[in-house]
Amino acid sequence: MKSFAKKGAAILGISPDAPPALAKFKQKYDLPFTLLADEDKIAAQAYDVLKEKNMYGKKVMGIERSTFVIGPDGKIEKIYRKVKAEGHAAAVLAEL
Repeated sequence: MKSFAKKGAAILGISPDAPPALAKFKQKYDLPFTLLADEDKIAAQAYDVLKEKNMYGKKVMGIERSTFVIGPDGKIEKIYRKVKAEGHAAAVLAEL
């Protein structure tokens, strides 16, 4: 987090889960950033991350884990799709 802050970056997470579930998740994984609830999936639709997925052979709608780098002007500068958690933060930091 300090390395991102040194680059002037703020980190926010957005999830369709309810606030109590997000609070539990944040505590469980000791996350040092804000998690926002998008229960109505308005942000998910706006950012085009609500996608059809296969879960145990069934097609379901779910969130495609993605990272959006938004510049100081509020414009999206870079999009990372189908993100895997392992090593992702370091890769984004290196690009900042």
